[in-house]
Amino acid sequence: MDFTESPVAADAALQARIEHARRATLRWLDCMQHPGAARGVSRISAAHDAAAWPGVLLPGTYNAVLARALLGDLVDWSPQERSALAQWLRTHRRPDGIFRVPGMTDATVYKKPDLAETWRYIDFHVTNYSLGALEMLEPDRVPVLDFVDPWLDPLHLKAWLADRDLRDPWQEGNNIVNLGSFLLLRARHGQAAERARVDACLAILFEWHDRLQEPSTGFWGVGQAHDPVSALHAMAGSMHNFHLWYSCGRPLKFQDRAVDWSLAQPALVHSACIDVDLVDLLVHAHGLLDHRRGDIERWLAALLPRLLDLQRPDGGFHDVAGGVRRQDGWVGGYEEPQGLSNTFATWFRWIAIAMIADLFWPGRWPWVFRGMVGIGYRRPGVSS
Repeated sequence: MDFTESPVAADAALQARIEHARRATLRWLDCMQHPGAARGVSRISAAHDAAAWPGVLLPGTYNAVLARALLGDLVDWSPQERSALAQWLRTHRRPDGIFRVPGMTDATVYKKPDLAETWRYIDFHVTNYSLGALEMLEPDRVPVLDFVDPWLDPLHLKAWLADRDLRDPWQEGNNIVNLGSFLLLRARHGQAAERARVDACLAILFEWHDRLQEPSTGFWGVGQAHDPVSALHAMAGSMHNFHLWYSCGRPLKFQDRAVDWSLAQPALVHSACIDVDLVDLLVHAHGLLDHRRGDIERWLAALLPRLLDLQRPDGGFHDVAGGVRRQDGWVGGYEEPQGLSNTFATWFRWIAIAMIADLFWPGRWPWVFRGMVGIGYRRPGVSS
């Protein structure tokens, strides 16, 4: 679509503001560098004491790498710098391919009453982001994905899906998209027989989703029609699942209903997660559907300056204003005050800003979105 007549597209001051914000964030990321380590090894925030909490350097770093890649910074790094940082990341990998944050223990983690389910959620999440960072640094290197083997058994996959609890669709959306990302990586790097096994597993995943999708919203989750919070969490979880449709080039049923629900929400900032989920959903729909494109543009145009307003004086972004921020699932581990610039929120905020900017000004900035499904992924070729 031609945006030359759009007031947003013609707003040179807004474009200049985005570029100023991008450069400020890159300066802030440089300040998060951990002294004495490979270039790019990063504290998660200015409050992070890496001597007391060395394990937090892993999420601090993979978030920072993905933010730098998105902002077009890694193109200026030497091959030696990329390789050294990739090797540092791989020191956190187990032989089966799972990445773990050092310091996490059974006694300090929780996502579900079942400890194995808790670890599976955390392991999938940390591994997806670690592999995403490695893909940006060494895109041709084949990842270790031996831990995925059980899910290539259709019976195991069906049993695992039967245990998904759609009373918490946000958590389960993360579980499913992370597994999907690993399956798609296996197919990308595998031979024909491996790709056939993955295709069979993806067919099971899609069939499971087709049976349980709510037609009125296009989301998955219990209680959407009766509780606004349940509906919001269903959107947040489902947006992750949508990536599997985008990546596989499949038409997404009820996508127009998901757009209608999202546009009914005010174009205001919430958390870094919720904001990027809504933007991702609407930007992808804008490129894939001929449905309310003008309304989508107006909604995104209203949100963009509000996202930029969140940038802190140091150049980073925070998640929410108050409370305590923890690494997902590490309930008895590292914590810091909310309201601080941190690499997690900075990356998420920039995904939302970059997706909107790329819709209005395609090619204006060298955004590098993830190729792996999950937060930060954008389907190639959906720019309007």
